[in-house]
Amino acid sequence: MTKRMLDCVASDFAKFTKEDFLSSIAGSEGRIITCECIGSVMPVLGDVTNAELVSSMGADIILLNMFDVNHPVIHGLPKTGPKETIHKLKQLTGRMIGINLEPVEEGFAAIHDNTPWAMSEGRKATLANAKAAYDMGINMILLTGNPGNGISNKAISNSLKTIGSQMKDKLILAAGKMHAAGVLTEGGEKIITKEDVKEFVESGADIILLPAPGTVPGITMEYVRELVTYAHSLGVLTMTSIGTSQEGADTATIKQIALMCKMTGTDIHHIGDAGYPGVAIPENIMAYSIAIRGVRHTYHRMAASINR
Repeated sequence: MTKRMLDCVASDFAKFTKEDFLSSIAGSEGRIITCECIGSVMPVLGDVTNAELVSSMGADIILLNMFDVNHPVIHGLPKTGPKETIHKLKQLTGRMIGINLEPVEEGFAAIHDNTPWAMSEGRKATLANAKAAYDMGINMILLTGNPGNGISNKAISNSLKTIGSQMKDKLILAAGKMHAAGVLTEGGEKIITKEDVKEFVESGADIILLPAPGTVPGITMEYVRELVTYAHSLGVLTMTSIGTSQEGADTATIKQIALMCKMTGTDIHHIGDAGYPGVAIPENIMAYSIAIRGVRHTYHRMAASINR
């Protein structure tokens, strides 16, 4: 039987297969923290990566947003060759690492052109990019969308099928949206429905991403709980997500969201990257962790050496 992720250390993660990771998450019974961060912005601590910062505050899984597989940049890393970026980050954090890839609709006029957030080829949800991510050492790909990039659920499903056709046995595939991502017809409860969950699972998803209750207008604890229960009935895991900059809210709000997510029955709790630019407010990561699993497991994750 695979150790539950709560009890794992770096040497466990280093030898885990895809199925081991999924089993260890499921065995942790809703007490796993995923922290999203951006490597292409300057780290909060200057010469220490944001990934190391979130790991020190209790993150079990690191999710890199805006990571371009063709031009990998993670500020704060020691001098490292581009192809070794993820291996070095794993060495420094001892964590499972995923990235976001975005299934951009053809012809969509993005609102971020000519800005640092503009879409690049290496961030798109293509089979070639998924293969490149796997070769770099990535464990999970999340097919989702940043604000204004026009990511529809149909596009997510299509990309899942394409990537899953060759990478299903190698990579954990997660899918869903934490906000409308620029598609106004998919706002509120239409961000994700039971029909979307079913289509994502049939298209190859191992994990379904859902907005955390209280983060998107119209998304209640009861609504997300129904979707979580449905996803579990189809044999996949779920991840509730704070993707609306509320990772920068006060600690009391974070605790409230955490407990609502816990009540939905979700397997993984995601915290976004927009507290400070590129990372959640560190105290909120620890507060969220303590709310859903107490100080023992929180401090265990924070204290366990990467050399174990």
